[in-house]
Amino acid sequence: MMRQISFLWVEPMEALMRADDILDRDALDQAALVRNGEVTPLELVTAAIERCEKINPHINAVTQPLYELAREEVLMAKDGPFRGVPFLVKDFYCHMAGTVTSGSSSLLLENRVDHDSELMRRYRAAGLVTIGKSNVPEMVSVGTTEPRLFGATKNPWNLAHTPGGSSGGAAAAVAAGIVPVAHANDGAGSTRIPAACCGLFGLKPSRGRITLGPDVGESIGGITAEHVVSRSVRDSAAMLDATQGSMPGDPYVAPPSPMGYLDATRSSPGRLRIALSLEAMLSCQVDPECQAAAQATAQLCESLGHHVDLASPPIDIELFRAAVEGFWPMTITRVMVAMAQSRQVDVDTLVSQLEPFNQHLFSLGIRRSAVEYLQGLVFFQAATRTLGRFFETYDVLLTPTLSFGVPRLGYFDAQIHGGTEAYRRVIDSFAFTVPANVTGIPAASMPMAVSKSGLPIGVQISTRFGCEHTLFQLATQLEATSAWKKPPPSAKFPWSN
Repeated sequence: MMRQISFLWVEPMEALMRADDILDRDALDQAALVRNGEVTPLELVTAAIERCEKINPHINAVTQPLYELAREEVLMAKDGPFRGVPFLVKDFYCHMAGTVTSGSSSLLLENRVDHDSELMRRYRAAGLVTIGKSNVPEMVSVGTTEPRLFGATKNPWNLAHTPGGSSGGAAAAVAAGIVPVAHANDGAGSTRIPAACCGLFGLKPSRGRITLGPDVGESIGGITAEHVVSRSVRDSAAMLDATQGSMPGDPYVAPPSPMGYLDATRSSPGRLRIALSLEAMLSCQVDPECQAAAQATAQLCESLGHHVDLASPPIDIELFRAAVEGFWPMTITRVMVAMAQSRQVDVDTLVSQLEPFNQHLFSLGIRRSAVEYLQGLVFFQAATRTLGRFFETYDVLLTPTLSFGVPRLGYFDAQIHGGTEAYRRVIDSFAFTVPANVTGIPAASMPMAVSKSGLPIGVQISTRFGCEHTLFQLATQLEATSAWKKPPPSAKFPWSN
């Protein structure tokens, strides 16, 4: 048996080098070190906290440090597959007892919850130790992370650029090496967009794969799915093994997988039928570099033995865009009306405290009729049927993740560009990702290229409902190639020295 080494009993430089080596590993590797007695959970969590204190001032990924709570909880960490691994929870949806879930809104700063969500309970059961909460845009309504309340999160690859959103704090922290994996959720691309911006793997599971209970049911049309962003495919798979499943009262339940997800990363998918689509499902221009990355990935898939056709689902992209443009503002409108009713105040009083972009969304959503909302849902259901038939011919749809390169901070700012222009840019950013949300299918972003400006480019794969194992199998094959672009360890970012 290897002798246990404590960071507390080695020379400072040796301890620092050892901590950097361990923290740059993925979550399953870190858990294996704990399991083998090479490092204690407390040492691992302490090292992550120290790295966070060093790095977070540069990127502003963690807005609610929970260091003391983490030091207490690590001593009670469950003996699960991730025992002792440091973790971050996104400041939205996944409630953690005794902490504030704010959604980066001043309206929710007193929203201290008294219970864990079911997903949080499962994270604890897996042995994860939460060291803080990650930054999000106000009310998670946009694909960047620049809330007025907590300030902008910066992309570790280039601090002048966004890490994406709404899980931008989570992605920036994982890319910078603070934690190996972090909670994320996805309502229009909020896991996959930041994964693409930060060079990570980000999976949106099938609708109903992970419960939103007990506090949330369908999250407006069933668009939102919980999971994580990670540095490795296998971490995402093992996390889904640990957290999947419904609970009583869930409006949707995903079908059982034919195999364990971590097992899927160790198995071959066979010869897949892959459709390459370079046309956004929401009508907009697509950056040539994003298209080139998808094309190169398709060629790589062919070299791995898969069959690739240039093919797109037969969905009217103009009508699809119009449906999404009418639907998305309802996410803010519903929340604000419900909040006004619960507080017994005028809704306009609350809306006046929102950031300009969310005020614009509310102004659009409040004018939508119930009939128009239902018409949108009917359109999405028809698109779901179309995709279902498409996946009878193909196993995987391969596309860019984003229609443009990683934007600079301020690109989506409604105060600078006006609400109409900011909203156009937001919808363009959803062009490849939102179809999976409104149809419920699983989709994942993979880091397959780097732009000429040195920023990551994500490529997305999606598949039929309930078949996440296919995505894990293919992504694992691609991860083993030189085309897969992982973020550098934190010590290699020039600003971290």
